[in-house]
Amino acid sequence: MKLTCTNRWQEKSKKKKPLETETLMDQMPPPPHVLIFPLPLQGPVNSMFKVAELLCLAGFHITFLVTDYIYDRLLRHTSVQSRFEHYPGFRFETISDGLSDDHTRSGVRIMEMFDSLKTITKPLFKEMLTSGRLSSETRRPLTCIIADGIMGFTCDVAEEIGIPIIYVRTISPCCLWVFFCLPKLIEADELPFKGNDLDTPIKSVPGMEGFLRRRDLPSFCRSGDLTDPNIQLYLPESQENPRAYGLVLNTFEDLEGPLLSHIRSLCPNLYIIGPLHTHLKTKLRSATTSYSTSSNSLWEEDRSCITWLDSKPLKSVIYVSFGSIAVMTKDQLMEFWHGLVNGGKPFLWVIRPDSIAGKDWESQIPAEISEGTKERGYIVGWAPQEEVLAHPSVGGFLTHSGWNSTLESIAAGVPMICWPYFADQQMNSRFVGEAWKLGLDMKDTCDRVIVEKMVKELMEVRKEEFQRSADQMAKLARQSLSEGGPSYCNLDRLIKDIELMGARATHG
Repeated sequence: MKLTCTNRWQEKSKKKKPLETETLMDQMPPPPHVLIFPLPLQGPVNSMFKVAELLCLAGFHITFLVTDYIYDRLLRHTSVQSRFEHYPGFRFETISDGLSDDHTRSGVRIMEMFDSLKTITKPLFKEMLTSGRLSSETRRPLTCIIADGIMGFTCDVAEEIGIPIIYVRTISPCCLWVFFCLPKLIEADELPFKGNDLDTPIKSVPGMEGFLRRRDLPSFCRSGDLTDPNIQLYLPESQENPRAYGLVLNTFEDLEGPLLSHIRSLCPNLYIIGPLHTHLKTKLRSATTSYSTSSNSLWEEDRSCITWLDSKPLKSVIYVSFGSIAVMTKDQLMEFWHGLVNGGKPFLWVIRPDSIAGKDWESQIPAEISEGTKERGYIVGWAPQEEVLAHPSVGGFLTHSGWNSTLESIAAGVPMICWPYFADQQMNSRFVGEAWKLGLDMKDTCDRVIVEKMVKELMEVRKEEFQRSADQMAKLARQSLSEGGPSYCNLDRLIKDIELMGARATHG
C-alpha cells in the first residue's frame, strides 16, 4: 500500500490495535516541524522548494521562510502558493533582507545582499524563532532548521537557542570542495595568483590534481587580493559547514563519488539526495496524487516556446539560457547572436529583461541577425527550463553552468556548451568538459567564430559521442533514485533522522 502524500505520520498510528487507536491519536504528538530557509536567489529557492515538498510527502510540517522580495516575486509569477495548498502542514513565513525593493540583487551587487542578511536579517531571524509564533496547538515547536550553509548566521542563532540545524548546499559539491581547500591554496602560495597565466595547474585540491587550472577556480580567485569580499565570504567554509548536524547535497554518487569521499573527511554526515528535481518527480509519481510538479520560477514563463519546440525535428534545437543572475554586455550579446545564427541550428534563447547591461540594445540588432533569428531562432524572456530540457527536440544546452541547470541537463541527457559567469560555475564547466565528458567548456571566450564552431561541434561533429555520454549519465541518475539506490536511501535516512530529533524533543 502506498501512503498518501498528506500524512505519513498519521499512517503509523493506524497500525496500532483498533481499541487503542482513538486514545493514541489523541496522545500522539504532531509530526516533525521543520523550518526551511533558502538563500534568497532563484536557484537556491528552487532547490529548497523541492526539499520542502519531499518532506511534505513524508508528512512533515514545513515552515518555508523567504525574504519579502522573494515572496512578492513568487506571488506574481508562480502558482507555488496554490500548489502547496495540497499539503496542510506547509506554510510560508517572510522576513526582510534589509534591501530596498528596487535593489537589483544580481550581478556585481550580490555581495550587498550577503552583508545585509548578516546585519539586518540575523536579529529578525532570532526574534522569529524565540517569539513562539511558529508553533500552535496543532503545530509543535520547531524540530529542526534546514538552511543554506552559506548563511552561517542561521547556525549561530540555532546553537544559541538550542535547535538542531541541517545545512543544504545548492552549489556543486566539486566547487564546495574547492571552497573547503581555499586555506590550503593560500598556504601553498597558489592563491593569490602570481603572473597572468590562467592555464597554470592547481595542485592543492585533493582529487583534482590532474586537470584543475587557475581559470577553473571560482572567478573571485582572480582578484589577486585576499581581502576580496568574496574570498572572505567563502574562506571559512571548511569550519562553517561541519558545525551543522548534517549536510544535504544535490548530486548523486555516480557523478561525484570520489569528491564526496573528500567532503566526508570534514562533514561525515552527508545526505546525497540528488538530482533533486528528478527525485521529487519520482516521489510524486509513486504517491497517490493526481497533481504534478509546477514552476517555482521568480520570472514569468513564456510557454509559447514549447509549441515552437513541438514543430522542430528530434534533437535539432540548441537551448540557450544564462540563468537568473548573469549579466552580459551588448557586445557579448552580439557575439553570441552572430554565432548562434551562423551555427545553422534552430535555437531557443532565454534573454531575461535585466540580463543585458545598458539600454536600447534591441534597436541595434543588425538586419542579417534579425532575419537569421526569424528563420531559425525563438527568443523568450523566461522559459520552463525543466520541461524544455526534457523536450525531444532539444539536443544541446548553451548554459552559464549554474548547478541546477547542469543537473537538469544531466538528468535529461542533454549535452552542454558551458559559458560560466561566477561562483561555482567555472568549476562546473570544467567538470562537464574534462571530468564527465558531457560537453564543451567555453569559459573566458566570447567570440562569434568560437560560438559557431562549438555549436557545430556539439550538434554535428561530435553529436553521437556526447549523446552517448549524456545518455549513460542520465541512466545512472535515474538508478540512484530507484528503490534501494543511494539517493533514495539517503532521503529516507534524512527523514528518519529528523523524526528521531522530534522524538527526542518530545521525550525530553
